[in-house]
Amino acid sequence: MHSPANGPQWRLPTQVIALQEPLLQGNFPLPKTFPSGSLESVQAYTDGKANRAEEGALPMLECEYDLILQGGHVIDPANEVDGVRDVAIAGGKIAAVEPDLPVDRARKVINVAGSLVTPGLVDIHVHAYGGYSGWLFPDEHALPNGTTTVVDTGSAGWRTFKEFKATIINRSRVRVLAFLNIVGRGMLGPEVENNTEDMEPEPTARCVAQYPEWLVGTKTAHFQQPGWTAVDRTIEAGRLCGKPAMIDFAPRPERSYEELILKRMRPGDIHTHVYAAHIPLLDDQGRVQEFMWEARRCGVIFDVGHGTGSFWFRRAVPAIDQGFIPDSISTDMHKYSILIPQATMPPTMSKLLNIGMSLREVVRRATLHPALEINRPDLGTLSPGAGADVAVFQVEEGEFGFVDSGRARMRGTQRLRCLMTLRDGEVVWDLNGLAWQDWRDAGEYGVLNQYGEDLRKPRPAGPEAPAGATKSCRP
Repeated sequence: MHSPANGPQWRLPTQVIALQEPLLQGNFPLPKTFPSGSLESVQAYTDGKANRAEEGALPMLECEYDLILQGGHVIDPANEVDGVRDVAIAGGKIAAVEPDLPVDRARKVINVAGSLVTPGLVDIHVHAYGGYSGWLFPDEHALPNGTTTVVDTGSAGWRTFKEFKATIINRSRVRVLAFLNIVGRGMLGPEVENNTEDMEPEPTARCVAQYPEWLVGTKTAHFQQPGWTAVDRTIEAGRLCGKPAMIDFAPRPERSYEELILKRMRPGDIHTHVYAAHIPLLDDQGRVQEFMWEARRCGVIFDVGHGTGSFWFRRAVPAIDQGFIPDSISTDMHKYSILIPQATMPPTMSKLLNIGMSLREVVRRATLHPALEINRPDLGTLSPGAGADVAVFQVEEGEFGFVDSGRARMRGTQRLRCLMTLRDGEVVWDLNGLAWQDWRDAGEYGVLNQYGEDLRKPRPAGPEAPAGATKSCRP
C-alpha cells in the first residue's frame, strides 16, 4: 500500500472509513430476517390511519407537501433510520421522514404500508454507452428496479465522452454518472483496450476535471498484456484529478492480485468483481486470505460487480460466512448479464440477503456506501433537502432460486421486488399503479399525472403557496 508520504493524494472519505470499522473484525453480525417486529408495527400504524388517507375525506388546505409515502418500513442508513415512517416530498426534495405526518397537508398520499422504503439505489457498475458491445439504455433497466443513479464504468474514454454525454447522459431519466476509461477511445474490444499508447493519464484527468458533475473517477478493464501499465496509468490519472480509480483486474504470473491491492491501489480505490472465480479471495482451505483483510484495513474498497462472469456462490458464500462482506453492491449490468444471472439490483441484493447479510446491511451497501465511494453524499439518502429519489420494495417470502455466473443455483426464502421508483419526487415506475386514480373516478380523462390531474387541461390558479409547496391540497 502506498504510504501517505509517497503515494497519491486521493483519500478514502472519512465516512467510509467509519462505516468499514465493523467489517475489519471479521465477525460482522448477519441476521437473516426482516427487522424484528416490523410487520406488527406496520399493522398497528395503519390500523389507526387507514381511514384518514381515503380520497376526499380531508378538507382543502394549502399544501405543505406534494406527496406522502405513508406507513412503509423505511431503511435509510445515512440517517440510521430503520422503522415505520412516512416520507414526505415537496418540490422534488425530501421534506420529512417521520411517523404520523399530517396527511391533510399533502396533495397526494400513497399508502405503502407493509413495504420496504429506501433511498433510490446507487449502482456503481453498469454499461450504458455504445463503446461496449453489451451496452444498454439505462432507464428501462434501472428505474423498474429501484435504481435512480447508475455509474457507467469505462465504456467511454476521454476521446468519446462528449458523445456519451450527448446521446445517453443528457437524455436519460435515471441519473447517469461515469468512471472514465484510461483508454482514450473507451471499451471497444481487445485491440483498442490493449493499446497502451492510448492510455494517457493527463488528458484523462483533464476530462474528469472538466465534467465534475458526471465523471466520478477513472477505470481500467480487460487489459490482457503483461505488466502494470493499465493499472498504474489509471491510478495516476485518478491522482491527477483527485478521484478514485476503479480496477477490473486479471492476475498474471508477473502481476499478482496481492500486489495490486496492497502495493498499487490507494485508499478509496475500488476493486470490482471481488467474488469472481479468478480472484484469489480464498486460500486452499477456503479461508479468506489475510491480505484481503489487510487491504481493507488500508482503505481499499471491494465492490460486487456481478456481471455475466464475476459472481460465484462458491466464492461469495464462504467469504460472507467469514464476515468478508462487500463494501458496495453493484451489478455490472449489460445486455448479457441481465438474462440468466439476472444482474440487476434487486436480484443481486436478494442473493446477498439469502447468503446471510441482513436486510439493513444490504440496503446500506446499495445506497449509502456506493454514494460515499464516488464522493456523492447527496445520493443514497432520505435526508431532508436531498433529491427525492426513493424506492419501494416488497420483501417476498417463499421458495426462490438464484443463479450465479457459473450457472449454479442457490435456494432462498426471501426476494426483493421493486414496487415503485421516484426520481426527484416523480413516480417513474409503479408496478401496481398505486399512485394513479381509479379510471372509474377519473371522468373523461386524457393523460393523468400522479396527482390525478389531466395533463391536457390547465390547472386552475389558487392562492399563493409557500415556496416549494403546491397551490391546493388534495384536489
